[in-house]
Amino acid sequence: MILFYKDVKGEKYVMKKKWTLSLLVAVTMILAACSGKTEGEPGAAKDGLIYATAKDINDMNPHIYTGSMAAQGKVYESLVENTEDGIKPLLAESWEISGDGKVYTFHLRKDVTFHDGTPFNAEAVKENIEAVQHNREKHSWIKLSTKVEEVRVKDEHTVELALSEAYYPTLTELSMTRPYVFLSPNDFKNGETKDGVSGYHGTGPYILEEHQVDEFARFKANEDYWGGVPSIKEITAKVLPAGETTFLALQKGEINFAFTDDRGADSLNVEAMQQLVGTGDYQVERSQPMNTKMIVANSSKRDSPVKETAVREAIWYAIDRKTISEKILDGTETEAHTLFSANVLYADIELKKRSFDEDRAIELLEEAGWKTGDGGIREKDGQPLAMKLYYDSNSPSQKTEAEFIQSSLKKIGVQLEILGEESTSIAGRRSTGDYELLFNQTWGLAYDPVSTIAAFTSDASYLHTTKGIRQADELYQKIEDVMVETDEGKRKSLYKDILSIVHEEAVFIPISNGRMTVVAPEGLKGLTFKQTQFELPFEQMELHE
Repeated sequence: MILFYKDVKGEKYVMKKKWTLSLLVAVTMILAACSGKTEGEPGAAKDGLIYATAKDINDMNPHIYTGSMAAQGKVYESLVENTEDGIKPLLAESWEISGDGKVYTFHLRKDVTFHDGTPFNAEAVKENIEAVQHNREKHSWIKLSTKVEEVRVKDEHTVELALSEAYYPTLTELSMTRPYVFLSPNDFKNGETKDGVSGYHGTGPYILEEHQVDEFARFKANEDYWGGVPSIKEITAKVLPAGETTFLALQKGEINFAFTDDRGADSLNVEAMQQLVGTGDYQVERSQPMNTKMIVANSSKRDSPVKETAVREAIWYAIDRKTISEKILDGTETEAHTLFSANVLYADIELKKRSFDEDRAIELLEEAGWKTGDGGIREKDGQPLAMKLYYDSNSPSQKTEAEFIQSSLKKIGVQLEILGEESTSIAGRRSTGDYELLFNQTWGLAYDPVSTIAAFTSDASYLHTTKGIRQADELYQKIEDVMVETDEGKRKSLYKDILSIVHEEAVFIPISNGRMTVVAPEGLKGLTFKQTQFELPFEQMELHE
């Protein structure tokens, strides 16, 4: 049998083991059966990391959105970096903002080259930003893409970014993992990146060395990195199904690292993590709360009950977040009752709390005319109270949460069909509006509230979520206003109005506040987190035996 307990002083788990003979034999047989390794596949190197990823890194073009953000974050860099202490220099050593807020002047580092040897300079910055702007429809969710008027080269290492109007989130949006990062101009096709690129040469600490689609991608340390040569010489992303396959690969040493991916999904459940730590070979670390995991409701789905505010509110009341947090997620995430937690800028405001309350959920449905029908499922005007909820099929926790919510909603007379799909398929549904309910998450601490709120108006993100509500036009106008508001008091007031509208309409149903989780070798030092939930600072890590 296996006994677990938690070290209350930290996030690491301790395990006491008491093995029976039959269990030892069974485990030995399982590991022996899985010990084969295909020729050419990477094995865990002493001076490298091999991490599990449920999906291929895909197209590494940093100016579009199909690639893995964790992979792109190792290869490409931005002008500035978003940190716990605010915006800090990265490829730009310093900058000035004009008095009217419309011109940003960046002074670039002079010791930077792209991976192919091409100098990083003001002309390269201009070419990259212009390439992004030539595909601005793709980037409509980033309001900066609608504000850039001109990029001017002042000298070899000085560049000006001219905007059509003052836009306070400019530096925040320039710090994102994509699209305002820099690729060698030699990789452009016909001076553009929107129709593909011929290579993936950034300025970052790692270079993409080899990529076998749907198998692995290998990155080597950039020996000429301006920030110093990384201690970890090689990092490999190995495509493995989440769950048992990843767990066994860690046990066998085929991989030695796993972390929460850019879908917000963990490769392992809590029990598996505990078992790995119990061997003494692994450590588990978790970041501070980074985002809000939520169910997104399509208010514009006119043929679905989810179009009604009362139905969305009833669903909100019917979900027991405490049980999800404590039992399903084993306390690794905390209950969420609002779209953003109070530590997010501008989000510490008073909003009505909808705690778990089945009676209130039933009352709302009764008042809205949904009466109990055959089989306990409510009906109105001949239509059953039935909906579909999509979850990420690669996330064990989302599947369990979906099953729990399905059972909970049945108690109030809602028939919920749950469907697991790949994250790319779910993203496609979100952008086309082909959904009623789906799991999603906010952009995260480094980017919010700006990025998530900007996405309310984007058809690539949450336009279908918001456009069916009664105050949609007012909401969109306030979002437009807040992005250019220079008065801090007025900005706070606008954010309060925006968050109040979507809260009252219950289109974003919060579940839990998520964190990034890392399973790493016990000898790995310097394991820290960025403000973003999509990247890790591998260049700061050191691996010791």
